[in-house]
Order: sequence, then structure tokens, then C-alpha cells
Amino acid sequence: MGYYTNKKILIIGGTGTIGQGLAKELLKNDPKVIRIFSRDEYKQFNMENELTDKSKFRFLIGDVRDYERVERAMNDIDIVFNLAAMKHVTSCEYNPSEAIKTNVIGMENVIKAASHHNIDCVVFTSSDKAINPANSYGATKLLAEKLVQAANFSKGKIKTRFVAVRFGNVMGSRGSVIPLFKKQIEDRRKITVTDPGMTRFMMSITQAVKLIMDAGEKCIGGEALVLKMPVIKLTDLAEVVVEESCEKLRIDKEEIEIQSIGLRAGERRFEELMTKEESESAFDLGDMYAVLPLSNVNRLREIYLKYPKAEVGSYNSSDKDVLNKEEVRKLLKEEGLV
Repeated sequence: MGYYTNKKILIIGGTGTIGQGLAKELLKNDPKVIRIFSRDEYKQFNMENELTDKSKFRFLIGDVRDYERVERAMNDIDIVFNLAAMKHVTSCEYNPSEAIKTNVIGMENVIKAASHHNIDCVVFTSSDKAINPANSYGATKLLAEKLVQAANFSKGKIKTRFVAVRFGNVMGSRGSVIPLFKKQIEDRRKITVTDPGMTRFMMSITQAVKLIMDAGEKCIGGEALVLKMPVIKLTDLAEVVVEESCEKLRIDKEEIEIQSIGLRAGERRFEELMTKEESESAFDLGDMYAVLPLSNVNRLREIYLKYPKAEVGSYNSSDKDVLNKEEVRKLLKEEGLV
């Protein structure tokens, strides 16, 4: 028996890579029901067909932008995971009003519906791009984080715990460059790299799912949980994918051109997990950090004082130790990505 056993669970945006991984892991905990909520009926059709055990699943068509639909989907639910997002940086940069509708107003709808139904816990998936945001996507995720934190201090008598988890780049997800590189190698014998010096915090789908589930089970409410992630240089990642893909496809790696195309709209060369100001109210939980909000923090701080304080400073990928090429190769192989 665990926290998720016999629980009724709603996964908003549940047909994505992480949503499907989360659903499969939750199923091992014997929940009462898992509702998959998304607006793409084709993805739902595919996901349902791939499931070996369909008895615990319910599939709901709807949009996180539509409060009434979100509220109905949340009826008689215990735990909510909000994974729905516009997450491609360039798409958000050129369509910021659409990003606001999904990433900000959508989160507000989830909070209102969860408060209405007195849900036990709401877990929101944020991004390292929310830290000192340089693009519209990051700005919407930052504002959504603020909504989640504020919900804990304005909820009145309801029991709901609201928590955010910050992701780095998730290896192997639809938004990851790894599947793109592999397809480019096979189809065009060329891969496009935005900037060779770019560094990124990377996490596996397994790590992402574990972080989400740990957050739902252990959070107090109001904190942001951040996994300690390795840093990978884009050039090393590209070279490893080229070498491993060429070996499998029996292609001479010298045939593959690595073309640098420059940063796209809204992109930057490095990412951050925490600002210096945030690190001053963050705690080290071993494999992750708990970042406490900068206001209304006294009760949370008292609970987290049993953990050591995080080292004060900016946590960004430009000044953290970078995995060497062979470490990158080992990581990708362990995850079955090359």
C-alpha cells in the first residue's frame, strides 16, 4: 500500500511522453482510476490501444483552457497532475497570447477547479526556463509557478496541497533533440545544432516521473522541487548520437554533417535551476532541492529546517561540471536512447 494506492487520479496533458510514463508507473501502485485528459483524440486513441490493462483508465477529451470542462473532469478526484503546456520555445515566442492561455490561464483553471473539489494534491510541471526567463515560454511558466505558490496561501479551509516541480530537458521526450537528431541522420545525413557551446540540464523520463510522484506524495505545499541534474554540452550530445546512430545504420560517420544554425528566437546558451535569491531559501534534500517561496515562508521553513540549506549561488548550466562525452554515451545507452 502506497500513497497512490486506491486513489482517483487525473493527468491533464496525459498523452504526452511524460504523461504516458507517469500513467504506467502509477498503474503499478494500484490506483482506483486514472483519468487521461487532453484535447488530441488521435493521441488518446493510440495511447488506449497501446495499454495492456485498460480497466483502470478513462479518457476525457477537453482543453485546460476551458474551466467548465476541467472542473467536470476533476469531479471525485484525489490527485491532479497538470502536464498540459505549450512548451516549444519558438512557438511560444511567436504566439505568446496562445502560450498565456494554456500555460497561465490553464493553470489558474486547474487551481480553481481543485479548490472547488477540495482535491488532496495538485502537482504542476514547470521548467528550468522559468528561472530568469529569456523567452515567452519561460515567462508563462514563471507566472504559473507564482500562481501555484500563491494558491497555498489563499486557499482558506480547503486541504489541497499545490506544488511545482522544475524540469530540465527530458531526454527522449517529443520535445527532445535526440529523436530529431536520429531522424535527421537517417533521412538527410545531416544534423542541425543551434549553438555548439550550448549547455543544458538533462533528465531521463524515468527521473521525471519519479520526481512528479515524489512531489505528490511528500510535498507540504508551496515549494518547488528541483532534481539535481547532470549538465550536457550540445556538441557532445550531437557527436554521441551521430556515432551510435551511424554504427546501427551502418553509415560512415564521416558522411554526417553537423551544421550550426545559430540560436532560434527566445533560446539562450545556458539554463538555470535556481536564482541566487531563491537559493537563499532553498534546502538540500539529497537528490533534489526544495525551493521555498520568497514570501509567506515561515511555516514551510520550520518544516524544512531538518534538512541542510542549499549552497547559496546561481545554479546555471554554464558554470556547473559538464559530463564528458563518454559519460553522455553511457547515460544515453542506459536510457535506451541510442
